[in-house]
Amino acid sequence: MKEWWIQVGLLIVPLLAVYLHIPPPKLSPALHSWRSSGRYFIYKNQNIFYRDSSGALGSSDTVVLLHGFPTSSYDWYKIWEGLTQRFHRVIALDFIGFGFSDKPRPHRYSIFEQANIVEGLLGHLGLRNQRINLLSHDYGDTVAQELLYRYEHNKTGCVLINSLCLSNGGIFPETHYPRFIQKILKDGGLLSPVITRLMNYYFFSRGLRAVFGPYTQPSEAEYWDMWTAIRTNDGNLVVDSILQYINQRKKHRDRWVGALTSTSVPLHLIYGPLDPVNPYPEFLQLYKKVLPLSTVSVLDDHISHYPQLEDPTGFLNAYLNFINSF
Repeated sequence: MKEWWIQVGLLIVPLLAVYLHIPPPKLSPALHSWRSSGRYFIYKNQNIFYRDSSGALGSSDTVVLLHGFPTSSYDWYKIWEGLTQRFHRVIALDFIGFGFSDKPRPHRYSIFEQANIVEGLLGHLGLRNQRINLLSHDYGDTVAQELLYRYEHNKTGCVLINSLCLSNGGIFPETHYPRFIQKILKDGGLLSPVITRLMNYYFFSRGLRAVFGPYTQPSEAEYWDMWTAIRTNDGNLVVDSILQYINQRKKHRDRWVGALTSTSVPLHLIYGPLDPVNPYPEFLQLYKKVLPLSTVSVLDDHISHYPQLEDPTGFLNAYLNFINSF
């Protein structure tokens, strides 16, 4: 019996070692094109990926897109062209720890740092004194809330916000229900690094499927693109550190919700009501109660947590109707 276990151990150890060093998948042509059309700027010795497209002639408006967790700026690819037909400049970045940006470890990832990076990018692009329209999703909603707080309090170097559109983000901790794996990773202690190292495409795609509607599931190729962006620069190894944003939302609720309640900036919400993370009607009822002056677009009943991917036409129309309303 003892020799049997030794033989199994000798077999498992090298197999596990090989598995843990599997290189990330190769970029698909679509994802390669997305990266090739972008650039990098340096923030505190870290490379931050961004895209900056010139669009509509005769418009001076700029929109900055803030993506969600655990994905990347590629979340906006289905509405990118539509935005360039309305805005003079369309800009999106991969937050540090996401997509094609650097993913340092160990590192104290925070919403405050991501807001600093957005400010740094706009300074890099010469837009610090220009009014900006913010369009955000999920994790990006919270970054937008911090940027709004700084704007309302006249913080030095803040983004001059012309409008803010949120979408399916956990802006109220009391109506936000993280997935089970997120809870384990953010509070798992010594277990979290083990889980992140063992994370693979099967478990990733299975978890993400749960936050898309049954009729709006991405294709396998699209799931692979999402997974590839995460695995780039060993991003799976920093997921547990990034997930501390959930605790940050609770700690800084008054600051970030207060920014929304006190602002005079035009505010809009685009909402996929089948979202299990910010469920209907609980989330929407609280949103309307707390922010009665905000306008709201509720998409079709079968649209879930990623409305810009699940219903790009409905999402884009809702956003442009908001932008053209003031």
